[in-house]
Amino acid sequence: MRIELATAPGSPERPNEDWISAALPASGQGGVLVLLDGVTPPLDDHGCVHPVPWFTARLGGALAELSGSRRDLALADVLSASIRRTADAHRATCDLSHVRTPQATVVLVRWDEHAVEYLVLSDSALLLEGPDGTVRAVLDDRLDRLPPGSLASAATVDTRLRNKEGGFFTAAADPSVASRAVTGSVPAAEVRSLAALTDGATRWTEVFHEGDWTAALGLLRKVGPQGLIDRVRELERADAAAGRVRLRRGKTHDDAAAVFVEL
Repeated sequence: MRIELATAPGSPERPNEDWISAALPASGQGGVLVLLDGVTPPLDDHGCVHPVPWFTARLGGALAELSGSRRDLALADVLSASIRRTADAHRATCDLSHVRTPQATVVLVRWDEHAVEYLVLSDSALLLEGPDGTVRAVLDDRLDRLPPGSLASAATVDTRLRNKEGGFFTAAADPSVASRAVTGSVPAAEVRSLAALTDGATRWTEVFHEGDWTAALGLLRKVGPQGLIDRVRELERADAAAGRVRLRRGKTHDDAAAVFVEL
């Protein structure tokens, strides 16, 4: 089994809000992958005394521990319990009802000799490669299905779309959001490799159109997660130098994280 992972901050002036982990059980059979993309809050009050990296570290740690130790739980139940555990860790000091309370996108994968289970919430991506090289992208496309211009106003996003029916969902303080995740399972024999990417890394495909998901996974196999992130940074710098604007939500560089697993 080959596992490679890498992450890089969008700016040296800000902490990296992405969080990634891969774990193998002592038995040597199967494994767990967790990838989170923390949502950057506005500069004004967001009801919490903790920074986003505090939140992603605790949620990520809970996901890694529970998905490995409680294999009897479905991944949606693992996410629900992990959100509840994280919320309990700062419920006494923070306003968890605030729409901008710390939150994150989630990719969670668990595999053994029989099956590969997965969960995706919000706009990070999971790629599953079959034995014949066919790549399937598992996506929560709610953000992409919003009408054009829906995300232009932060006030509109917060009051009408964020963790709202008809909008999009992230892992924040409400455990019930786990039921909104895209979940599934495939036989282990049908997956020879998999990859998870935050939207800072999916830019290679989704923003710059350098290749489709099959090409993205091929690039990960060839140059590794850090190589993919380096390619994205080169494309971002070229766009900035040329004065092109094609990045969502106005970030020239975003935190980027990627994991590649060859089973």
